[in-house]
Amino acid sequence: MSAARGNGTAVGVVGAGYVGLVTAACFADLGHDVVCCDVNPERIEALLAGRVPIYEPGVESLLERNRARLSFTLELADVLRRCRIVFVCVDTPPTASGDADLSRVDAVVAGIPQTGTRHVLVMKSTVPVGTGDKVRLELTARGLDQIGYVSNPEFLREGRALADFMEPDRIVIGAFEGADGQAVADLYADIEAPVIRTDVASAEMIKYGSNAFLATKISFINEIANVCEEVGADVGVVAQGMGLDERIGPHFLRPGIGFGGSCFPKDVNALKQLAGNSGYHFQLLTAVIEVNELQKRRVVGKLEKHLGSLRGRRIAMLGLAFKANTDDMREASSIVLASRLRSEGADVVAYDPVATEKARGVLGDGVELAGSVLEAVTGADAAVIVTEWGEFRHLATRVVKEAMATPLIVDGRNLLDPRQARAAGFAYESVGRPADPADMLRIAADRADAVS
Repeated sequence: MSAARGNGTAVGVVGAGYVGLVTAACFADLGHDVVCCDVNPERIEALLAGRVPIYEPGVESLLERNRARLSFTLELADVLRRCRIVFVCVDTPPTASGDADLSRVDAVVAGIPQTGTRHVLVMKSTVPVGTGDKVRLELTARGLDQIGYVSNPEFLREGRALADFMEPDRIVIGAFEGADGQAVADLYADIEAPVIRTDVASAEMIKYGSNAFLATKISFINEIANVCEEVGADVGVVAQGMGLDERIGPHFLRPGIGFGGSCFPKDVNALKQLAGNSGYHFQLLTAVIEVNELQKRRVVGKLEKHLGSLRGRRIAMLGLAFKANTDDMREASSIVLASRLRSEGADVVAYDPVATEKARGVLGDGVELAGSVLEAVTGADAAVIVTEWGEFRHLATRVVKEAMATPLIVDGRNLLDPRQARAAGFAYESVGRPADPADMLRIAADRADAVS
């Protein structure tokens, strides 16, 4: 990553979570002076002490490198006093109805005092189309006409968020006033990427449309994978052949046990709900959501295929975070899978190299948390790869086989080579790749050896 530039602008960032801290660190590295605000005192205290409250590769070192350009505060008024451009980077989690919960966004807007000074409020939080209009009406009603509004959605992937910020596919800027949009565009002047200047509603929809389309690709390839299992085709080869078509492309054609995280599930549901509230039934997204949920259930079916009833069986879940290189447990597949396994009477033990502590509060006391892969698989009747952590690529070893009660691997991310896993003596199930009838014989033979 490039070194910081000079001649920067004072930039405010409200929200010190994943998006906020990445935004703050990257703008500081671009040479801007950044004031970061959060309502959580423990989080601000940690940042002031040099401790980073999130796990995202590279963020800690980038914050340390730009410490002179960064300051942290609990007071929004302090941000507004020091900065004329303020980014809103707070959570918009789903409500029970599927709508986006805008209470944190509303709190930021409500907290803007009458300063008499021109400011530009920049929305990076993912908000429903029409939010910009509502915020502008509220500000006008409160006599805050001097507050401009810009939509600048984020497209950060956890695990590689810094690269996504500094080397983006595009920068989207939707503004009511051209000068406000230009002020935001100027902040990104040292980043080489197409800049899309548009109206606020279109910018808001670009974010939702992008995430919904990517989620659709994932559910589609999962459906293709399921059909491949029925007809004996290999989804890896199928996806490669599809991806070479430039109209389709190779990205997001990796089958698995479904998408999770802070964006895709929330945004797909929110767009579906937004369409419904507007009088339009978004049938395709209904199917995308349904496929994503059904994909997790197929893991249980594959376990039952080899083990019969799961009651009393010890199942090792390897990986808890929704994806590798993050500790984010939001909408993680492991949560649903653990619940399904426990409802079938299985004893669940889990391991994750990074997300264990966050998982502890999410999974509850019913899931045993192990400190290593070997500890998790010892005595297990099956190991299920849930997250594509690199260390799981070496799962099919003699040591692991001897530690397990039944040498069965269900690879929910197609991380292993099927031939190598079977050559090592494991029964192996993956997603969308041909099963081997001999796997049943392998398990039977292994049980016979254990009895003798």
